[in-house]
Amino acid sequence: MSDNDKQPLAASASAPQVAESADAALQHIVDGFLHFHHDVFPQQEELFKKLATAQSPRAMFITCADSRIVPELITQSSPGDLFVTRNVGNVVPPYGQMNGGVSTAIEYAVLALGVQHIIVCGHSDCGAMRAVLNPQSLEKMPTVKAWLRHAEVAKTMVHDNCDCANEGESMQVLTEENVIAQLQHLRTHPSVASRMANGQLFIHGWIYNIETSEIRAYDADQSAFRPLGGEGPIPSATPKARF
Repeated sequence: MSDNDKQPLAASASAPQVAESADAALQHIVDGFLHFHHDVFPQQEELFKKLATAQSPRAMFITCADSRIVPELITQSSPGDLFVTRNVGNVVPPYGQMNGGVSTAIEYAVLALGVQHIIVCGHSDCGAMRAVLNPQSLEKMPTVKAWLRHAEVAKTMVHDNCDCANEGESMQVLTEENVIAQLQHLRTHPSVASRMANGQLFIHGWIYNIETSEIRAYDADQSAFRPLGGEGPIPSATPKARF
């Protein structure tokens, strides 16, 4: 087992050699707030006044809790643009399995906020996906292990169909299959299914590469991931509307 395998939920390769003290880590965060409060906020005060009593986000963005993934930075979005939900492995539980935060957020985003797009975004070097490949690494994390059962279908797809040469290749395919699996779970939610059927809601599956900043988007028509920003229309995972 490699060092990365032993640290399924950490970006071990990019972790700092010397960790900050707890006090220094907190002070850095507080200093960042103070900079925002005194320098950044005044420049955008009118925007925050508009947002003080209402929101109308352009999309819901479901992604991993990994600290390296910052949806607003990646998409260069402003406050109020994205309704973001984050969890380990960018998981979307199928409807009815649990009345949890992800399901609640989806229902609220669709029915209360009227979002037109839901993006499920996975990423490279995902510790959750590495843990799915190496479940023995989660013996002391039973809650995480239970949560990642929602990625079991992706693991089975890779195990049964991918003649992967090494773990790196398995990770790439698993990350793709996990995004596809969560899109399928997303479609089991009644609010999502209904609005997709009448053409009011569109779903998307993205994979973000931390090292290169590139995004590949799932194209349902081609059953493949294509570069975002490439030739042709923006790839979409949405079936054709029926009503």
